[in-house]
Amino acid sequence: MENIPSRKVLILEGNIAAGKSTFLKIIQQYAPEMDTVLEPTDKWQQIGHGSNLLDLFYKDTPRWAYTFQSYAFISRIQTQRESFQKNINKKIQLLERSVYCDRYCFAKNCFESGLMSELEWNIYTEWFTWLAENYTIQPSGFIYLQATPETCFERLHNRCRKEEESIPLEYLKALNEKHEDWLIHKKDVTEFMKNVPVLVLDVNKSFKDNNEIQQKFINEIKNFSLELGSSKIPMPQQNTSKQTTL
Repeated sequence: MENIPSRKVLILEGNIAAGKSTFLKIIQQYAPEMDTVLEPTDKWQQIGHGSNLLDLFYKDTPRWAYTFQSYAFISRIQTQRESFQKNINKKIQLLERSVYCDRYCFAKNCFESGLMSELEWNIYTEWFTWLAENYTIQPSGFIYLQATPETCFERLHNRCRKEEESIPLEYLKALNEKHEDWLIHKKDVTEFMKNVPVLVLDVNKSFKDNNEIQQKFINEIKNFSLELGSSKIPMPQQNTSKQTTL
């Protein structure tokens, strides 16, 4: 990726059913110059010969928590870098969620609620640190779609995704707390994460068919992006040691 020009990377974050996918579709309409990257849920739902890892995770979370979080992390990195290379002429990339959300919200919640063992958590965080430093394109800023767990719960049932039928309100409340600790309070995060700017958008009021709210959000995002610097593209060190021929 040495020849890729620098650009800004924004990451759209928010609880389950806060409205991220709908928001990205609106961005595509108002700001087609952005490289919008959807969460790779299709990869999670179709692995190998039709295995649905997302569905397995929700049906038996203790069994599949570590497996799902590990694959979600890897697939996000793959999807971001592929889109970054493909849309080389676009100056801003906008992602739906990030590996940081996996780390500070979903995986952390799995560990703290006993769904991931201490051993699994230690392995996960060790891999996270190495992969994030060497392969993740660091964000210029976060856009946080802030909504109450109750709002998310209502929207979740309105969209009727099969894998999400069993998600309780308590789970959304726990994830909401994790999002707030991470993005608002900057609690227990790295120094790098503390310095990444966050634009908070209140999305408790429906914006799907409200052009006025949509335009307001678009203007806020454009003004926010103008203040940000370009993202750092990590280049993993190459092994330059000479091999001995036997």
